[in-house]
Amino acid sequence: MRTQIRHYFLNAVLFSIATCSSVPCFPQSGGQTHPWMNPTLSPDDRASLVVKKMTLDEKITLLHGTGMEGLGPVSPLAAQSNGGAGYVVGIPRLGIPAIQMSDAAYGVCKSGENGRYSTALPANVGAAASWDLDAAYAYGALIGRELRAQGYNMSLGGGVDITREPRNGRTFEYLGEDPILAGKMVGALMKGEQAQHVIGDLKHYAFNDQESGRTAVNVNIDQRAGRESDLLAFEIGLEDSNAAAVMCSYNRVNGAYACENKYLLTDVLKKDWKFKGFVVSDWGATHSTAKASAAGLDHEEPAWIFYGNDLKKAVESGQVPLAEVDEHVHRILWTMFASGVIDDPPRKSVVDVEGGLEIAQRMEEQSAVLLKNDGQLPLDAEIHSIAVIGPHADVGMISGGGSAQVDPPGGNAIMPPGQGATEWGVPIWFPTSPLKSIRAKVPGAQVQFNSGSDPGSAAALAKTADVAIVFAYQWESEDMDLRSLSLPENQDDLIAKVAAANPRTIVVLETGSPVTMPWVDQVSAILEAWYGGSRGSNAVANILFGDVNPSAKLPVTFPKSEADLPHLTIVKPPKKTTDADSQGWRRTAAGLPAFQVAYDEGVKVGYKWYDAENKPVLFPFGYGLSYTTYSYANLKVAVGKNPRVSFTVTNTGSRAGAEIAEVYASLPAAAAEPPKRLVGWSKVKLDPGESKEVTVEVAAKYLSIFSVEKDGWQLLPGEYTFMVGGSSQNLPLKEAVTLR
Repeated sequence: MRTQIRHYFLNAVLFSIATCSSVPCFPQSGGQTHPWMNPTLSPDDRASLVVKKMTLDEKITLLHGTGMEGLGPVSPLAAQSNGGAGYVVGIPRLGIPAIQMSDAAYGVCKSGENGRYSTALPANVGAAASWDLDAAYAYGALIGRELRAQGYNMSLGGGVDITREPRNGRTFEYLGEDPILAGKMVGALMKGEQAQHVIGDLKHYAFNDQESGRTAVNVNIDQRAGRESDLLAFEIGLEDSNAAAVMCSYNRVNGAYACENKYLLTDVLKKDWKFKGFVVSDWGATHSTAKASAAGLDHEEPAWIFYGNDLKKAVESGQVPLAEVDEHVHRILWTMFASGVIDDPPRKSVVDVEGGLEIAQRMEEQSAVLLKNDGQLPLDAEIHSIAVIGPHADVGMISGGGSAQVDPPGGNAIMPPGQGATEWGVPIWFPTSPLKSIRAKVPGAQVQFNSGSDPGSAAALAKTADVAIVFAYQWESEDMDLRSLSLPENQDDLIAKVAAANPRTIVVLETGSPVTMPWVDQVSAILEAWYGGSRGSNAVANILFGDVNPSAKLPVTFPKSEADLPHLTIVKPPKKTTDADSQGWRRTAAGLPAFQVAYDEGVKVGYKWYDAENKPVLFPFGYGLSYTTYSYANLKVAVGKNPRVSFTVTNTGSRAGAEIAEVYASLPAAAAEPPKRLVGWSKVKLDPGESKEVTVEVAAKYLSIFSVEKDGWQLLPGEYTFMVGGSSQNLPLKEAVTLR
């Protein structure tokens, strides 16, 4: 009996410790709670009160994670983790909970591994294609709710690096090539997440624009180009969302690692942008103690290689001032108070599966871009025969990989039951079947499937059908770059043969980046579906059959050829820079030999490059078709601190729709800028024949250049031309004004 009591008491103590590390346990003193638990105090005041009561060991506890296999030592305390990417031990005696972090780019990761369910939203680049801030907010809010339901209080999503290199394996995680579009969209997404009392995070700061040699590459970019491209996207995202965390990236920038880069972390982020939250390193991206601390890195993940005992010794020896450590801790505590994770901690609950699926489907319906339509779409419900062709289009749709990967319910849809566990580096297909969704639309038609593994057999089937629909894909993942923008596995040849057999061929693309299309003139319609998420096939079927009128527009340019890109090839490290053994993290932590990448295109990113270099493109930035048509008229520009651009949009077709009306501006010649830049937009819903007057207020910063001499944004006096229309290359309205 005594043994049973001891076991019971021990279990109770362990349960209490575990509970206090994941939810607040507020000790009482004389019947009073800790003064910093008063929610009427400011987050700054609350954080300051806590810091004063902390020991040095407790402070250092908040400055690092507890480890991850393969990326550093693993602490026994990691057992208290919720199963996410990072775990920070709390301070129970002070009522400070643990931080439970999960990767969550387009949904909560590792849910299957943890016995949970997560909704997969369309890829982030697809969200950007919606150009819809309300939809982005709903996207973030869904992720925030599902994080909380699984017991997490910090998201590691929020990717906003500019698509400077479209072959980057993480293009699908980011929000396109324009800093204003990307910044506004990530701002809305983060606002949605943080409204659920989850710590939001923007990453990867900064210029993590390729995966090849990411832990060794040194990005060379001039200050003005940096501030007007990737950094502007981060700046706007932070302004709009007050995201509480920023993750610094693996790469070097102008000679210094991003996670010990004083210019990025202190001069720009903390001083210029007045960022009050904390900087967390990417996993294994910390390379020093004193240098990183002085530069502005607040927290090391996933282990304590530099910010554990080494940091304590550095403080005790005077190498790192205690005040510096206090600032790091204050920022983390401020974040926890400001985001609500202390006052309203997450509690595990059941995810609203059906609600999540509905949001994912609506998001995909707003994200899929109709690139070509020779009158083939929408399909007639009275159609008699359809050939559905393409790898695995009978069972599922592909998703993006790496740390963004969401586990599909039931496992990888292309594997036998019980054999489809998520594996790093293996393409994962969600059980959202195009074949089933199309059959559901036309139950009386003959809908047949061919995998396309034999192009001749697929073409023979296509020839017998009224219409052929080819589902093609390009898989992307963290830790790799695309070999090219061509479709893999001989799919270009498949599409060409099917189109030759049946000119009524529709191509549905499941990609995370632009692709080249040697068959573009042979097919009747093209729909870019991106990675469609948990209910992608239903959304695609709704668009193909006209139940949904497409409205999305490209957030990235589709070039005619890779020869037209600013860089013909991706620069890669001259030799292997990491070892696959379990101690490879030691070499990475010590700092791998640098190799150089020069972003000498400067501010000419994406469409600005093609405009400035007079290069024709396959499909331009901002382009997307609808099942109706729109006209523009009555442009007026009211000059002021923030110019107001007004115009009329009319639905000239026979269907209700939503037009993304885009506003661009050209700057005075003295600015030495590309021909035009996006400065605003409005998504306008219109019934057939309806007209609406639209006003877009343009922030002065969006018309400015970054002056290195003045170390700030400068609006040059002179003539500015505002242009309005349906894409970056379809701008029927123009008006020049003088700004001073």
